[in-house]
Order: sequence, then structure tokens, then C-alpha cells
Amino acid sequence: MLIGGHWLPGQESFEVPNKYTGEVLGRVPTCDKEIFEMAIRTAQDGFEALSNTPSHQRAKLLRQTSGLIESQKESLAELIGQEAGKPFQQALAEVERAVQTFQFASEEAKHIHGETVPMDAVPGSEKRIGFYLRFPVGIVGAITPFNFPLNLVAHKVAQAIAAGCSVILKPSSLTPLIAIKLGEIMQEAGLMAGGLNIVFGAGDTVGNWIIADPRIALISFTGSPAVGKKIKETSGLKKVVLELGSNSAVIVDDSADLDLAIPLCVKGGFNFAGQSCISVQRIYVHKLIFEKFTELIIREARKLNVGNPLNKDTDVGPMITETEAKRIETWVSEAVNQGAKILMGGKRQSQFYQPTVLTNVRSDMKVMANEVFAPLVSLIPFADFEEALNLVNDSVYGLQAGIFTRDIHKAFAAVKKIKVGGVMINDVCTYRADHMPYGGVKESGLGREGVKYAMEEMTDIKMVCFNLV
Repeated sequence: MLIGGHWLPGQESFEVPNKYTGEVLGRVPTCDKEIFEMAIRTAQDGFEALSNTPSHQRAKLLRQTSGLIESQKESLAELIGQEAGKPFQQALAEVERAVQTFQFASEEAKHIHGETVPMDAVPGSEKRIGFYLRFPVGIVGAITPFNFPLNLVAHKVAQAIAAGCSVILKPSSLTPLIAIKLGEIMQEAGLMAGGLNIVFGAGDTVGNWIIADPRIALISFTGSPAVGKKIKETSGLKKVVLELGSNSAVIVDDSADLDLAIPLCVKGGFNFAGQSCISVQRIYVHKLIFEKFTELIIREARKLNVGNPLNKDTDVGPMITETEAKRIETWVSEAVNQGAKILMGGKRQSQFYQPTVLTNVRSDMKVMANEVFAPLVSLIPFADFEEALNLVNDSVYGLQAGIFTRDIHKAFAAVKKIKVGGVMINDVCTYRADHMPYGGVKESGLGREGVKYAMEEMTDIKMVCFNLV
């Protein structure tokens, strides 16, 4: 564990397996209460140092981190492939996104500022001049998932450092090794002791300590809605940024360019075995093109290579655990028993679940109503565009949606009506650029990520007013 600039062992540890071969990649120490207290104290010292470090120096640190990640991208991608089971090309794309995330944070570190407030807008305040400044909130508690073990860590750590906050990071126990590599890289880049502290352990122990500790000013969490709700209920008055789940939808109108839509839907639904909160899950297709779309998406999906994630031609690797593969196998079996039809896939072998396409589904089936987090898409016909918008909204989630249409009026109707954090026109819901505001509504979360927007969450406004008497 990285505590105060030093790598410390623990009394207990756990194994991290290669998700394809099962071989042990390493053993990682488990945090106990004593080490957690050390992490808090060093994070307090780190905050004192970072918050008093000029922004140009924080920017330089983040820029150097970005460069070091870039220089090691092949080996980092291989490590992600091993511990997360992510196909190499997709892992490499994640590393390249992390390069950008740190670069964006470097740029934004130099643009933290307030603005003036026209005090003379209020009678009696004609001789006052007002402005506000932004100051870092304090220690950020970052809790990250397995599916983007480098870039989602970057989206919490880089922004916090840019804003002048120190971090206590608890990465997923399924994919902790890449976080260790990032800690080493940031130390090499010149991060001061205590700026980043990394601890490992279960969510119901170490995670709960982070959530409950009053010395931590903000919790940034990416994970399930159930855990997000618990954080909201138990975190007291500290700030929270919650990036939660979704059953993301795409609408394919009868005017859509299918040459564009088909490969994007396949990529968005099956990359990394569908283990992304913005994976394509529900595809609503106009009835006039439903048969053609179905034929084409199955033809395209059958081209996918399933196998060893380190092979550069692999498109779909194993799911993160066999338990998760068995879960989706059970959900699909239940859907079939309720009337759903498997058009392709629907089979499991150990941790692998074949890319699967369903139809004849209902909105109350688990494969529709819940977040599948698996290589599975469902096709649903619609007759009227307004009906399709209502079907997309028929969800407890609201993260992102995709719309394929050549009709500008329908595009803006979707933007206006769909209750999500982001609408992607002529693209799938899976699209994300790392500098854009990213987050959801309803049970998909609170607050926004995206470098500038996360930094706004990680700073407090302080109003200053001069009375020119």
C-alpha cells in the first residue's frame, strides 16, 4: 500500500489472478485500521502540501504523469489485459485515454478561478465590490471499479491533484495491480508524499471506513446503485460524486444510416464483454427496418473473436469472474422461460459468455430492467418515434442514450425528452470523451465527472466582498 510516499505491507493479503489463465499475478496487502489511520494522517499532510503548491507545479506533475503513462502504454495495457481480462486493443485504448485524462487535468489545473459578482445590483450595496474564489475541499476518498481500472482511477486522482486535493484511493480488489503501477508512475513524476495514498480491501470494511470518516471531505465513487445509495445515506454532510449503473438504450430510426449504426452497436454492446455502465443494452429499432437491422447486427456480431485477451485480434475476453458469467446465464435462461428468443449466443463456458442477441423481450425482464453488465443486447421494435422515447425513459436509470436518425427534428426531440445525462446523436450511448461532463440522473448517479466538471465538485466557493467606505 502507498502510504505517505512509502510502500507498506499488511498483515494479511489476497491473490490477484490472471482472468484468462487463472495463474496468480501477485499478492496485494489488505488494509487494517492502523494503516488506514496512517493513510488519513498522511493525506492530511498531503493536502496541506498540495493546496499550497502553485497551480503551474501541479500542472507540471500531471503533465509528466501523462508522459510516463504514454511511454509505458504497451506494458500497462498488457497488465490490464491480464488482471481485468480486457482485450489488448481495448486495454491499449484505455491507457491512451488515461494519457489524455492526465493531460486535460494538467491544463485545467491552471484555470481554477472564480468571477466577479455585481454587488451594486442590490440597493444599498453600491459601494461594494464582490468576487468569489475556488479552494480545494480537502481529502478525496476515491473508490473505483474493475472495468476501467486505470482510466477511472485517473478520473478521480488527476482531477483531485489538479484541484489541490490529496487522495485516499481504494481500487477494486479484482484489479488492484494497475493502481500500484500508477502510484509508482506518479511518484516518479514527482508527487509529494501523502498526495496519493493507496489502500486495498473489501468495500464493507475499508470502503466503509472511507465513507464514514469525517476527515474525508468528498467521496468519488463509481459502482453499483445499491452501494451508491448506501454512500449517500451514510456519508453525512461530505460531498459525494456518484457514477452508478445503467441499462443504456439506443434508438435506430427508419431514416438511420445502418452502415454507421450496426458496427457501433456491436462495438458498444460487446466490447470488454459488455462490462461498462454505458454499454449498449436496449436497442429500439423502427419496425420498418427491424428485420434488416436484426439480420445485419447478427452478421456483424458473428465476426467477433472470443478468446485470450492478450491476443491482438481478440474482441471479447472473459467476464471478470465465473460468478458474473453464471449470473447472466441465469438471467438469460429466466428471460427465455418468460418468452424471450435467443437470436445468437446464449452460452457460457467457464468465465466466458458468448456475445448474445435477444428479442421478444419485455421491459420487466431482468435483461431489460436491470444493468446486465455482460455481452448481451436486446432488440425491440417500435412504430412511432415518440413511443421509442417513452420506452427509453421507462427505466430507473438515466446515464446516456444513443439516437440514430437523419431527422434533425427527431434528434432535438430526443435531446429534450430523454431523461439522461448525455444524448449521443448518430452514435451509441457508449461514447465518452474524457473532458466532457459525464454523469447521470435518477439511479445513475449524482454530480459529474469530466476533468473540469469534477474539479468544480472538488472545490468550494469562497465569496469575498469589499465595502469601499
